[in-house]
Amino acid sequence: MKLYFFLTGCFCLIYYLILCLYSRKWNSTFTVFWPLLGAVHLILGFLPLAGEIRRGLAVLLILIWAVFLFVEAQIIRVMFKNLQDSVPYIIVLGAQVRGRRITDSLKRRLDAALIYLEQNPETKVIVSGGQGKGEDISEAEAMAGYLQLHGIREERIIHEDTSTSTWENMKNSSRIIGDLDLGTAVVTNNFHLYRALQLGKKVGFQNLYGIAASSSPVFQINYLVREFFGVVKIWLLKAAGR
Repeated sequence: MKLYFFLTGCFCLIYYLILCLYSRKWNSTFTVFWPLLGAVHLILGFLPLAGEIRRGLAVLLILIWAVFLFVEAQIIRVMFKNLQDSVPYIIVLGAQVRGRRITDSLKRRLDAALIYLEQNPETKVIVSGGQGKGEDISEAEAMAGYLQLHGIREERIIHEDTSTSTWENMKNSSRIIGDLDLGTAVVTNNFHLYRALQLGKKVGFQNLYGIAASSSPVFQINYLVREFFGVVKIWLLKAAGR
């Protein structure tokens, strides 16, 4: 048990340092989770625990790992989806824009959308994302500019520039499309696709597909763990009838 806590704690702290060195930031999205988790594990590893407490903690850890792995299996199951058929609409979900510059995650989404749009010239694209803190323009405007720069005609691009969350992305895009029986695909990074599809189905899309964009290999574990909490939240709200 002590060895488990020590190794896990060290892994969390080392991974956090790797993320910081890679991003050159100390507080990228969700990264603070790792030193906190690492500290908790190291503290538990050095605490003298009675036998009963140790056994109870072991059972709790097994349950936590079982739930975590089950949720991650659902996320990973759709991470490699790549729609081959043509649909009338695709929705590209927004991600952070720094000033007017798109970030790596958003570029990966747009590049995946470009491949599909070039192969399906009749498909229209909804670029969905509002303007947040540190953004000089809306995410939708930044995405539209990138697509046009890479050859997608302006008349094929529909702006949805009020959303601030994945739920709003899907809800507001559904209002633009209107007929939710139409085939529609959502484009987002692979780790985020399961949650996006679940929210889309909750909104009412009847024929919703996924197009998985790649994501940073260095941040992949960080993103997958963050998604665990997002998916659990969706499931809990669904169980509560919300």
